[in-house]
Amino acid sequence: MERTYLQSLFGLEGKTILITGAAGGIGTAISRGLARAGGEVVLCGRTVEKCEALAESIRAEGGKAGAFRLDVADTDSVQPCVDEVVRRYGKIDVLFNVAGVNRREGLLDVEEETYDRIMDINLKGLFFVSQRVAREMYKRRSGSIVNIGSHNDEGMLGGCSVYGAAKSGVVALTRSMAVEFAQYGIRCNAISPGHILTELTKVTWEHPARAPWLRQRIAMERPGAPEELVGMAVLLASDASSYMTGQAYHIDGGCLCGGAPWEYDTNY
Repeated sequence: MERTYLQSLFGLEGKTILITGAAGGIGTAISRGLARAGGEVVLCGRTVEKCEALAESIRAEGGKAGAFRLDVADTDSVQPCVDEVVRRYGKIDVLFNVAGVNRREGLLDVEEETYDRIMDINLKGLFFVSQRVAREMYKRRSGSIVNIGSHNDEGMLGGCSVYGAAKSGVVALTRSMAVEFAQYGIRCNAISPGHILTELTKVTWEHPARAPWLRQRIAMERPGAPEELVGMAVLLASDASSYMTGQAYHIDGGCLCGGAPWEYDTNY
């Protein structure tokens, strides 16, 4: 009985879930997790071969997955991809905007080309993918949109000015979508990962100065794993979050709350 209740509350059976940036470090973990919870995952990315390889792996586990090419920075490619997904699956129940990019350099060093690329993928692309998918969700008066924010949408780091601005915009856009789309039965929330260990961040966590600096600022004193984002992803994709919208949930090991404390008296 308990298992049946949990499945009805958190299970994703029957839901078609479109994921951008699906084959990246965080995207892969979220895609696998959503599929394991019963969702039919639609894996989208610039390199369709990577998405197809992930889809084959998911299907080998007994999950349901398909792969499509989508470059979120190319707005002309968005509508054809959405149309093809709807044609094949009939609907889109959940959208995960995972695609993102960053280049760490000082604010005074940023060139316009770098600025445009970060903004085009992280904010503009997310906007228009969400718009196109929400138009489909509108027809059914139902849907959940989940955006990937960042620690940098609230706490800033040196060398991340454009990325931080874009991710702050993602959170503001999440709230705007929540306000406008609620009347159509569409919810919108964000997951803001803290310092997650992926292939892209491995160089930081192996750095002799930056790694200790980060550990001192994280209450749990360690990086997160991409798989540790899956619980919140399943929650926001499922009916268990039916009264949750307009929020950004920081999964950060206690980084924003203050990190390791200074010395204090205690019997423990």
